[in-house]
Amino acid sequence: MTDLKKTTGKIIKSVGGLFHVETNNGVIPCTAKGLFRLKEIAPCAGDNVVIETDNNCEPVITEVLPRKNHIIRPPLANIDAAVIVISTVEPSPNRLILDKLIAIFENKSIEPVLLFTKTDKKEEKDLIKIYQKAGFTVFSVSNESGEGLDSLRMYLQNGFDFNLTYALIGNTGVGKSSTLNSLFPELALETAEISKKLGRGKHTTRQAELFKCTNTKTTGGYIADTPGFSTVEAARYGKLDSAEAASCFREFIPYIDKCKFTGCRHVKEEGCAVISAKEEGIISGSRFESYIRIYENARAEERNYK
Repeated sequence: MTDLKKTTGKIIKSVGGLFHVETNNGVIPCTAKGLFRLKEIAPCAGDNVVIETDNNCEPVITEVLPRKNHIIRPPLANIDAAVIVISTVEPSPNRLILDKLIAIFENKSIEPVLLFTKTDKKEEKDLIKIYQKAGFTVFSVSNESGEGLDSLRMYLQNGFDFNLTYALIGNTGVGKSSTLNSLFPELALETAEISKKLGRGKHTTRQAELFKCTNTKTTGGYIADTPGFSTVEAARYGKLDSAEAASCFREFIPYIDKCKFTGCRHVKEEGCAVISAKEEGIISGSRFESYIRIYENARAEERNYK
């Protein structure tokens, strides 16, 4: 008779169908039951899972516990905040992609945090002003000089006190792994230089992986380094319905219910309070333009689907 044992843990890495699960007894390599494929569930980093073991078999994941959120690419679950890493020089930022990522994370109840690296000072100041005014936490760091790292480290450490999970997300080559190395040198993550010919970095991070961050107060939280993406891949983080788009722009929310007509799309309608706030400079023009593009793209996809 086998001695069946169950334990719970968190997946911190998945490579080639092998899952590394952190438990109270250390990190345990596991496989997953085939039934997950039938249920169209793919266990991923960040998932809280149940493991079964017996005297004769390797540990197996038998259950994925309910997720509070999930992103498809990179596969990652149960994130509290997404630290979106942005370069204002090389590669240069795409404001529409940035705003779409923010909207997707807002829709999934993942707090967006903006982190500027490799900065062009003028564009950085313009962007910081826009996003701080919209109500986001914004950081600017230099991995070369160390400027700004202490403030970012303190912010993350405060989250680790509450066992929060952060994910660093951004274009290939913006400096995600370099920033993590500057914050936590013990990680020694692989980095690569930007290709001058192509204007982007190499994919040194190949899968999402959680790193445990501890301090003297708590058992600590996690931070994930994630693979970089190109502009065309950003949409794979998630999709937005056109009806949800406006509420994913947090600075729109105080005005959404003040429009003259119910069902206002906040595009070009008469008496739209959101448009009035934009015209008064309360809502930035670039954020509003991003909303229009996101809304119209969502509407086009919905019409094509029908």
